[in-house]
Amino acid sequence: MKYKDWLHDWLELYEKEAVKPRTYKQYEDVINKRLIPALGDYEMEDLSPIILQRYIVDLSQKGNIKTGKGLAPNSVNSIILVLHSSLSMAYILGLSKEIHVDKIKRPKTSEKPVGSFNKDEQKMIEQAVLADKRDKMFGIILCLYTGLRIGELLALEWLDIDLNKAELSVTKTCYDGQDESGKSCRITGTPKTESSKRTIPIPKQLIPHLRERKKRSMSKYVVGNGSKIITVRSYQRSFELLLKKQKISHHGFHALRHTFATRAIECGMDVKSLSEILGHKNPTITLKRYVHSFMEHKREFMNRIGKQLF
Repeated sequence: MKYKDWLHDWLELYEKEAVKPRTYKQYEDVINKRLIPALGDYEMEDLSPIILQRYIVDLSQKGNIKTGKGLAPNSVNSIILVLHSSLSMAYILGLSKEIHVDKIKRPKTSEKPVGSFNKDEQKMIEQAVLADKRDKMFGIILCLYTGLRIGELLALEWLDIDLNKAELSVTKTCYDGQDESGKSCRITGTPKTESSKRTIPIPKQLIPHLRERKKRSMSKYVVGNGSKIITVRSYQRSFELLLKKQKISHHGFHALRHTFATRAIECGMDVKSLSEILGHKNPTITLKRYVHSFMEHKREFMNRIGKQLF
C-alpha cells in the first residue's frame, strides 16, 4: 500500500473525529504539502529508517518552501508527529510489518527567550489605550492584567465576566481560518487543553472600566466592533500600529501575556497560582518558560537578606 493512500485513510478514519478542526486542518496541510510530495509514492514497507531520517535532515536544512532555508525544529517536529502517528497506526493494523519512525532522530528544540515590555513601556501602552476612543482596544489592558491569549480574549463574551465577583471564565478560544467555501473567517471553539479552561480573578481597578464599556457595548463580545467580528490578524495589526505610534520596540501580541507573567513574579506570585492563571498544564512549564524572571526575583530577595548582614 502506498503511503499517500494510507495517509488519506488515516486522516479521515482515525483522526477527523478525534481531534479539533484546527488540528485536523494542520494535519491535512502537513500531509498534502509535505508528506505526499516527498514520501507519498513509497510503499509503506519501503519507508526505511534511512529514508525517513534523510527526509527529516532535508527539512532541517532546506525545508522552508518560501526561502529554501531550513525549517525551525518545532516545525520539523510537527511533521514528525504526523509521520509517527500515521505509521504507528499502520503497524498496529498490520499494514506494515515494522515500525521505523521510532528510529528518527529529532532536531533539538530550545525555549525561545520570553519577550515582554518593561514597566515604562507598559505604562505608555496603558495610557495610549485609555486615550483611544475605540473600546475594543481595552482588550490590550485586559491581557496585561489577566495573561489571556489573543484567541481567548477575542472569544471572551460579556456573559463570561462576572463583574460582581470580579472574575472571568475562559471557556472558548478563536483563530482565523476558512469556511467550507474557502472564505476567510474567524472560527471559535473550545480551548485545546482542559487546563486552558479556567477562572481568572480580575484586578478591582479594571472593574469600573469594564462596567463602563459593557453599558455602551453593542456586541456580545468584550472586544467587539458593533456587529462586526474582529479577526485575530486585524487585532494584532491594531496593536502593532499602537506600538509604532508610541515608538515602542516591536513585540508580538503574545508579549502582553509574558508581561503579565513577569509583573506577577515581580509582585511575589507563587508559581502554582501563576501556572493556573496562565492555563499551563503544570507549574513545570511555567518555571521553564519564566526561569529568568524567577531567578531575578530570587536574587532580589537574597539581596534583601544580605543587607541584614552588612
